[in-house]
Amino acid sequence: MLYSVFAWRRGFRQDNRVNYLLLLLACGLHTTAMIRRGFSLNQCPVNNLYEATLFLTWALVAAYLMVGFWARLRYLGAFASPVLFAIGVFALMPALDPPHGPKPEFSGAGASLHAALILLAYGSFGLGSVSGAMFLTQEHNLKFHKLRAVLSYFPPIQRLEMATLRLVLAGFLLLTVGLGIGARLPRPAGPGLLQDAKVIWSGVLWVLYLMLLLARWRFDQTGRRFAVATIGIFLFVMLTFWGTNLLSPLHHP
Repeated sequence: MLYSVFAWRRGFRQDNRVNYLLLLLACGLHTTAMIRRGFSLNQCPVNNLYEATLFLTWALVAAYLMVGFWARLRYLGAFASPVLFAIGVFALMPALDPPHGPKPEFSGAGASLHAALILLAYGSFGLGSVSGAMFLTQEHNLKFHKLRAVLSYFPPIQRLEMATLRLVLAGFLLLTVGLGIGARLPRPAGPGLLQDAKVIWSGVLWVLYLMLLLARWRFDQTGRRFAVATIGIFLFVMLTFWGTNLLSPLHHP
């Protein structure tokens, strides 16, 4: 995150791989921690808010590392690093990881696949919002700092717009499949599926991204409006994810 600050101050005027390598190293340590915790529990580690946050940040980094193979998109990491750092600090709050936290109601491969797909969808949405932020920054540079835009190592603004669209589309497909699998999982006796706060929230999120994609294709809502909407919806995810998880008997019994 600190290195990203220097990249911002330099205006991204050099193709430096240090930020990418730092995130790659962090992802290796992050993956090791998740695997060790999973084996200690003998199940997918998504049982409380700490573990869900751990998985969410891992998904965002994994998505970035795949996109970062292309040098012109590598500076997505300079936008993602501060966000990842802030989420990581939040996840360290002791209340999110109680010593004897509740056990999940579901078990088996279906539940793990459901959780993995949903959280990978959030990671794709997060990276899409990062790409949207890059789009807005480059648009601002083109309008007010033309020389800085020319010297910058940002990708062309059209490529940023297309990357944002593809990341949102990939996240939407992952979310759709993940929700479909979740609907088929066995559930404990209690309130109906459509009465669960997290299920309702997930449905609202699915509709929001569907409307965003339809607006992009059918009503030509491109460029700045699409980028702003992408960032806004992901901020909604970040601000409401933990609260709805706590209110959900299925996900936080």
